[in-house]
Amino acid sequence: MNRLKILFSNKEFLMIIFLILFSILFNQYYGSRGVFPHDSFSHFETGYRILLGEFPFKDYWVVSGPFIDYLQGLFFLILGTNWQSYVFHASVINCLVTVATFILLRNFNLNIFYSFIYSIFFSILAYPSSGTPFVDHHSTFFSLLGIYALILGIKNNKKHYWIFFPIFFIFAFLSKQVPASYIILFILPISIFYLIRKKKYHFIKITFLSGVLISLILIIIGYISGIDLLSFMEQYIFYPPSIGESRIENLKISLPGFLNHFKFIFIALFPLVYINLKRLFSRSGYSNNNDFYYFLIIFIFSACLIFHQVLTKNQTFIFFLVPLITAFSHIYIGKVKNLFNYFIIIFCLFVTLKYHLRFNEGRKFHELTGVDFKLAIKAEKIDAKLKGLKWISPQYKNPKTEVVLLNQIKKILKNDRRNIMVLGNYPFLSVILEKNFSSTTRWHTFDGTDYPQIGNKYYSSYKDLFIKVLKEKKIKVIYSITPIKNSNIYDYISKDCFEETKINENVKSYELKFCNDLNFF
Repeated sequence: MNRLKILFSNKEFLMIIFLILFSILFNQYYGSRGVFPHDSFSHFETGYRILLGEFPFKDYWVVSGPFIDYLQGLFFLILGTNWQSYVFHASVINCLVTVATFILLRNFNLNIFYSFIYSIFFSILAYPSSGTPFVDHHSTFFSLLGIYALILGIKNNKKHYWIFFPIFFIFAFLSKQVPASYIILFILPISIFYLIRKKKYHFIKITFLSGVLISLILIIIGYISGIDLLSFMEQYIFYPPSIGESRIENLKISLPGFLNHFKFIFIALFPLVYINLKRLFSRSGYSNNNDFYYFLIIFIFSACLIFHQVLTKNQTFIFFLVPLITAFSHIYIGKVKNLFNYFIIIFCLFVTLKYHLRFNEGRKFHELTGVDFKLAIKAEKIDAKLKGLKWISPQYKNPKTEVVLLNQIKKILKNDRRNIMVLGNYPFLSVILEKNFSSTTRWHTFDGTDYPQIGNKYYSSYKDLFIKVLKEKKIKVIYSITPIKNSNIYDYISKDCFEETKINENVKSYELKFCNDLNFF
């Protein structure tokens, strides 16, 4: 009760309100600053398909993000199927982790002003690097909420933290298997060791029952959705490692490049590591014997994210670690080293500004570095549902060309009254036309990371899904949009099954006819 009074004192309450508004509005603004259609709309169409009664694993091949699809469907249901409600989904996650960071820091009695400043820095570098729902971000930030629940569970000895601990990690894993799996692999043994060592067996029971209960609820939702357990295991558990194996085999790390790329995270980690190792091996040791657990949890979380970034070779999005780690350094240093505390805050401010300019202003995560944002066009010229989005993409330096192309594609698809399938990297066309285009994959990367290609042992499973959807949905024609090639269709279904027509430079149609592969006409 006393803690609640402290938490919601007038000053803290006002700061939390400000953090909520800032973290949401900041992400809303930068989430609408240009697009990389392939990534920016990752869950736009699939969230809409949830409302239509179509589900991952059953109606389209999924290697990550099923939880995000369902969650996006909920946002669309409540707020309408439009761009603003789509970005708001990411903004809400940014808000949750920002406010949770502030509450965590205040639980460690960090000065309210410092807690507020570090939380602001965190919110700037957290979700806005993407701005729109993205699998790596969701997996990371739900994992971070799990980390916070664990730390607060240890610190405050309250059971509700141990209830939420497994829930957040299950949500993280169902957003994307990694980095959640890496973090769970190391954090779970630490939490179990702590609870056994402290003889807090009732918390083990609570955590286990919470994990089992949320798992049963998700299994029931999957069953109601008609998702086959084998399809889930094949697509989400067994197929992704077949992608990761080749990445590990081809992994080449340049130590100077590695150190340079993550240098600011390493600089932020150095005082935290130094302080804790010094305490660990000194005679005085820790005044609070839980302090080393907190350090170990933060260190492992950071190490797992760095490993994940190195392995995936995607755009770096983990620089939010700098304000988080710096804040914990501030906590461990305490009040005596005022000069050093000012130094690390200035350091944190510098890093925040640097990566804000690169990833938020420059939109580097979505490959928009180098585009002229002054040329961006209001996306309502494509459709009113995209209102608020400033359209410019890395594929077309002059967005007018792409907007004209998209309106041409819209007209073609709208005028075809048949049951059609659309394959392309504009996964929002079905939403703005309010038609189901029955794509069997979320996107097309052409490198096997989205669905199995010839030579992969799960190739036949994807082929079977492709044919099943064509039959069940009674598809009459498939439309492909550049850069989709006919091989993306003919690799799975014989060329003899189609009558191919070039409509324009960017669109082709493949009208289905009777053949051995598709004997349902």
